Amino acid sequence: MALWKNGSFTTDSWRTIAEGEDAPPAGHVILPLEWWLQERDAFVNSNAPIGVRIDPGTPIESYIDDLPRFALVALAFPKFGDGRAFSTAALLRERHGFTGEIRAVGDVLIDQIQMMERCGFDSFDITDATTVRLLRTRGAPAYSRFYQPATGDAGDAESNAGSRPWARRKA
Repeated sequence: MALWKNGSFTTDSWRTIAEGEDAPPAGHVILPLEWWLQERDAFVNSNAPIGVRIDPGTPIESYIDDLPRFALVALAFPKFGDGRAFSTAALLRERHGFTGEIRAVGDVLIDQIQMMERCGFDSFDITDATTVRLLRTRGAPAYSRFYQPATGDAGDAESNAGSRPWARRKA
């Protein structure tokens, strides 16, 4: 896996804990949501950075009270066609004010990265070899026209106002 963040590949300081595995006493860890919900009391007096992995379709209400405790939320993309995490990221940023890192994990493809950023994602744990190769050789694509505004894009302006108000471009 390769971590893409801030326009380049970087070393991942987070360790993903598998179901049933013990969390280390220190360090940056990403826990499965189910694990966190069962064991969160063990972290009451801890200042260790905690991340949580959320599967598609998991109601935000099941972890919203714990959101201030998380430094990172990893939203899973089990296959490229499952876009539910796009909505979850936008809700975390816009409705719930989450300011920590939102990471896309799983089947992340190069043509999705800019749209994921527009929904609030900060980093991408990429497993697709073609996406890794293209990012290394060309970098992330930069589209200039969009169908809708997005999180934090106050600079989006309608292109060809009047004729196609749904087509937007970054101002």
